[in-house]
Amino acid sequence: MNTLKKTFTSFVLASLILIGCQSKKEETFVEKTEKAHNKEAFTSKEAIQFDIQLLFGGKERLNATVTLLTNSSKGLIEFKNGSKIITDKDKVFYSSDIPSEKSVRFDAYTWSYFFLFPYKMSDGGTVWKNYENKESDHEKFDSQRLTFEAGTGDAPDDWYVVYTNKETNLIEKAAYIVTANKNKEEAEKSPHAIKYSDYKTIDGIPVATKWSYWEWIEGKGLTNEIGNATLSNIKFIKADANTFTPGTDFKTI
Repeated sequence: MNTLKKTFTSFVLASLILIGCQSKKEETFVEKTEKAHNKEAFTSKEAIQFDIQLLFGGKERLNATVTLLTNSSKGLIEFKNGSKIITDKDKVFYSSDIPSEKSVRFDAYTWSYFFLFPYKMSDGGTVWKNYENKESDHEKFDSQRLTFEAGTGDAPDDWYVVYTNKETNLIEKAAYIVTANKNKEEAEKSPHAIKYSDYKTIDGIPVATKWSYWEWIEGKGLTNEIGNATLSNIKFIKADANTFTPGTDFKTI
């Protein structure tokens, strides 16, 4: 009888320990990062707006005001000359006086994705795997690799290597390839990276106000800086009913 009691007691204790361990289950890389970026508060807002000036090779690549719904379903890029690009899910509309018609679709999604990245990490179609970081400063970061299921977004063959600061869990840099207008093999010959810095708190939400772009080599990390961007006048807003309505003369792709 005593043996039976001991066995039962051991079973109960083991069960309680197991339940305790399960209740304290370690957060995943994505969960920790989304929490650090206060995703819940961000997505509770309707829209965010900011000015961005982007330079590549010392030349201005983009100077515009960007307005995005926080659920990423709609966006507006309004250039300083008044021309506009509007996105509505997978549809892109643009005014005929756009600075570069050739890069409309790229511009429509790329810059907004870099901004919204911390809030889209658990989107449908995202696939996260451990990444062995062999760079000299690897102790400072947690790192994982992101790929996408077939048919996800505009460029499902793109991939990212995401680095978060171990102390803050904020995203500090992300290496990536761009397969727009090229195949994956060609894109992998010249991977780039974005570095996020100068985080400022907007309504309790950390937002990187400086971006820099780099060439990137696996095992070495960032090599040559090739561009930079400054974000300013960042604020959460209520979107006007006409904010994302294209003009009657807009083109579409």
